[in-house]
Parts: sequence; C-alpha cells; structure tokens
Amino acid sequence: MFTGIIKHVGRVRGVTRRQGALRLMVHYTNPEEFSNLLPDESVSINGVCQTVVTRGEGWFEVETVEETLAKTTFGDLQNGSLVNLERALRPIDRLGGHFVLGHVDCAATIQDIRQLASSRELWITFPHEFSHLLVSAGSITIDGISLTVARLKADRFAVAIIPFTFAHTTINDLKTGSRVNLEFDILGKYVARQLAGASMPIREVSTVTEAWLLQQGF
Repeated sequence: MFTGIIKHVGRVRGVTRRQGALRLMVHYTNPEEFSNLLPDESVSINGVCQTVVTRGEGWFEVETVEETLAKTTFGDLQNGSLVNLERALRPIDRLGGHFVLGHVDCAATIQDIRQLASSRELWITFPHEFSHLLVSAGSITIDGISLTVARLKADRFAVAIIPFTFAHTTINDLKTGSRVNLEFDILGKYVARQLAGASMPIREVSTVTEAWLLQQGF
C-alpha cells in the first residue's frame, strides 16, 4: 500500500522485452531512501505496484507481465524516461495522501494543460466505464501521485497542480496527448460494488450448516 505522496523521481536505464513481459531497470539518486530495498519488496513506479526482482548500487529491476502492460502506460517507457517512485507504506508513516494500492485501473490522456495565476490545471479524458468512480473533490491517483478532482465532467476531469508537485514529480514532463496511469479511490470502488450488489437477486442460502460440518468431521 502507498500514499501517493511522491518524494523521489527515478530514471529508466534499461528496457528488455521478452516473451510478452517487460523487464525494467530503474536508477535512483536517493541512496538513503532506496539503499536497503530488497528483492521481493513492493515499489510504486508511476503508480504501478511492482515487485523488485534484483537490485544493485543505485538501481533495481522489476518484471512486468502482460496484464499490467495492458492496463498501464508501461509499454510507453523507454531508456531515459523519468518515473515517479514511492516505497511501500510503513505503519509508522504519516498518511499524507490517500490509500493507494498501486493497482492501476486504466490509462488516460492529458487533454489540456492550463497555466493559472499560481497553479496549473490538467484536464484528463478517461474511459466512460469508470465515470461512477469519480466525484468532485474526491481522490484520484495519476502516475502514482495523490491528487484531488477539482472539476468533473462526463468524460474528463481536472486536477490542480501546485508548484511544489510540479517541481518534484514527473508532472512537469507531461504534455497535451501524454498518457498517464489512473487508479481510482479504493473506498469508492467498494461503495460502488456494494451498491451494484444491492440490486442483484439474493443468493441462495448456503447448505453449509453446523450439522453438515459435524458430519464431515470438522
């Protein structure tokens, strides 16, 4: 689990494609944060939860499978690409953003970037089937960054980017037409699931009773 508060930006230094999978080598410049990163640990790369498979001095590698490639922008990454990095949340950390799982729902496209007096406004178009998971002033994760929905329309939404976020994440690399990873708020997903389930027919009562369990030797 992550918070979406990005403190580190890394750079892709190796992209290897084999048998439908993608192996990425990511270099970092913050040894105090990543020096004790171990294989089998989780790390968020542009909002995608990945497992470290090997590491060295100043770098680590992850392997991405077909399911992740189909839902994210990882297939667009090249040598030299900048990526947002976040290590997994520890119980003692402050939860400055929101609950981020690193399970990307879809890729979306930057429609417009508007310069305002003290911030920038990003408009993003997204697949219509996810529209019920967005609410105005709700949380959204864009390339691993926890942000707030500032404006919402049927097929697009806007987020406001403060100067600090613009300067310390890969947001400053985005242009009109850029693709980004979206993860919708997990709390909203569960609420939507529960509401959808309420309209479904009641399931048949289970035949597993105390008497049945006793007969089976439990």
